[in-house]
Amino acid sequence: MTKSEVLQRLKDGNARFVDDKLDGKLQDTERRTNLTAGQQPFAIVLSCADSRVVPELAFDTGLGEIFTVRVAGNVANASSIASIEYAVAHCGSEVIVVMGHQSCGAVTAAVAGGDNGYNINHLLAHITPAINASEEGADINDIVRKNATMVRDELVSRSAIIGDAVRSGKVEVVAAYYNLDSGKVDFL
Repeated sequence: MTKSEVLQRLKDGNARFVDDKLDGKLQDTERRTNLTAGQQPFAIVLSCADSRVVPELAFDTGLGEIFTVRVAGNVANASSIASIEYAVAHCGSEVIVVMGHQSCGAVTAAVAGGDNGYNINHLLAHITPAINASEEGADINDIVRKNATMVRDELVSRSAIIGDAVRSGKVEVVAAYYNLDSGKVDFL
């Protein structure tokens, strides 16, 4: 598939999800058996670890179709970037979606500030640039969108593998926003 066909496939799958018409394909024994030889996911999704956001369902995909990386706040830390680099370099994925979501708890915690302990503070520090780039008093969901677009750009600037693939036209990185109430994914 071309990059535009991959994006359309994701949009069509999301439309089926929103309409409660999942096709449930590629989720059986035959598919599992076929995937033992390797994977070639058509897209990579960097998403929040929130249990209410499941990219495989939101895009109505089957086993082996998307390479999903999940971390609270869909942040670009060393491990999430390395995971995405792996999928670009070794799996042939050509579309990366950075997907934030409505009412993100990590963004809410980052805005609230305070001492959440070393590990959570470290995670939330990755969201601070989006807070700083947003208008004072911005709505949490606006900051979530800003975070997704900034992480999209950060993937290209912080990774030689991803950046080179984007500059050569091999890979496209897009930002998206998942609406918890409807299940609709808005591409930003």
